[in-house]
Amino acid sequence: MHSGTGRIHRLLMRPMSLYESKESNGKISLINLFNNPNLDINGIKSDLSFKDLIFAACRGGWPSTLNIKSKKGQLFIVKNYIDNICNIDISTVDGVKRDPIKVKKILKPYSQNISTIASNKTIMKDVKEDKEYISEPTFYSYVDALKKLFVIDNVSAWNPNIRSSTSIRAIGKKEFIDPSIAVASLKLNMENLLYDLKTFGFIFENLCIRDLKVYSSLMDGKVSYYQDRFGLEVDCVLHLEDGRYALIKFKVGTRKYDEGAKNLLKLDNLIKTSIKEKKLDILEPSFLAIITGAEIAYTRPDGVKILPIGCLR
Repeated sequence: MHSGTGRIHRLLMRPMSLYESKESNGKISLINLFNNPNLDINGIKSDLSFKDLIFAACRGGWPSTLNIKSKKGQLFIVKNYIDNICNIDISTVDGVKRDPIKVKKILKPYSQNISTIASNKTIMKDVKEDKEYISEPTFYSYVDALKKLFVIDNVSAWNPNIRSSTSIRAIGKKEFIDPSIAVASLKLNMENLLYDLKTFGFIFENLCIRDLKVYSSLMDGKVSYYQDRFGLEVDCVLHLEDGRYALIKFKVGTRKYDEGAKNLLKLDNLIKTSIKEKKLDILEPSFLAIITGAEIAYTRPDGVKILPIGCLR
C-alpha cells in the first residue's frame, strides 16, 4: 500500500481548550501578546469561577461531553475513555497484547507525579510497591504505547546554554494530553481538589499546558520547561516557529505571584546577559507571564503579566 507520503498530512487533534468549550471568554489572545507585548490587559476579567475551573479540569476537553447535560454524565466520559485505553486500545495500537491491570498500575503513579520531573525509575518503583511486578522493558513498552495513543504527552527540557549543560535538568516533565486523565486515574473529584490545592496546582499546570499548545498551534507552537540545579525553575517556555518565545509560570491563586515573578525575571536577566556577552544567539523573551486561576488580568510594575486562564485564547 502507498505510504501516504506527499498525499496525506497527519494532524494531531487535541482535546478542547477552555476557549473551545466556551469556559474562557477569550478576551486575551496569546498570539496578540506575542505581536504586541505592550498590549493593555489591565482590568480584563475572567468569567470562570474557581469551582468551574476545577470541574473543567475533572471533566476534560473531550468533545463528546458537549452533548451531555448532567455533570455526572460528563465526568463519566473520561472514566470510560481510560477503561477503553486499558482494555482495548493499549493492545491494538501496535498489535502487542498487554495487561489492562498493568496499564492502570502505571497510570496511577504517573498521575501522582503529574507536572513533575520524576524519573521513570520512580514511577516503576511505585508500580512495584502497588504489588504489581513489571520489568524495565515491559514498563517502557507500556509507556511507549501510551505515547502512541496520545495519552502521555510529556514536556521536554529547554537548554539555551546559559549555564553548563550538566546544570540543566534534562528529564521530561510528566504530562497527559488532558488533565482529566490524571484526575480519573487517581479517583479524585471536585470536593477532593477544592480542599487540596497543592494537588490541584499540578493538575492546573497540565490544563494550562494543554491550552497553550492549542492556542499556539497556528504558529506551530512548542512547549518546554526550564529547571537547573541552582533552583531556578520556569514552568513553561512557549516557543513559536519564528524563534519568538515567552517565559511562563503557573499559579492557581494570588499568593505566590512574587515568587513566580522573581524566577521569571531572574531567567530573563540570565538570557539577556548571555545575549549581550554573545554567549547566546537567540531572541530575548517576547514577554513574561504568570497564568493563574484568579479573576483579573494586569501587568505588574516589574513587567510580568498576570493572565487568568479564563481569559485566554
